[in-house]
Amino acid sequence: MSNLALARRVGLTPTPCQERVKRLERDGYITGYTARLDPVRLDLGLLVFVQVTLDRTTTDVFGHFAAAIRSFAAVTECHMVAGGFDYLLKIRCRDMADYRRILGDELGSIDGIAQTHTYAVMEEIKAETALPV
Repeated sequence: MSNLALARRVGLTPTPCQERVKRLERDGYITGYTARLDPVRLDLGLLVFVQVTLDRTTTDVFGHFAAAIRSFAAVTECHMVAGGFDYLLKIRCRDMADYRRILGDELGSIDGIAQTHTYAVMEEIKAETALPV
């Protein structure tokens, strides 16, 4: 959204609006800007969520897992969770064959994974990047 459109939306003139945005950036409230890409047009139409359970819950195993996951481009999100498993991964890939390769070659290469459970998304109902502020 342009600064002019934002200023109109929040009821300010453009100059104070731009100053507030710069302050929000400087203070860390705004951490960046992104483009929303169409995964289907980019041949990344399969979305899967993967529950990962580690064989041990030690600092070194957590660190090793986190470092490995950061290197895999297909993993778009990784969250350590409380509950019946340790991590929840969001993975974007071409198709099920591509996912099987990722599961075997990438996730399978990480020492310390005891088990995984995969959930293929049939329909994406809501996918927002905005925060509810």
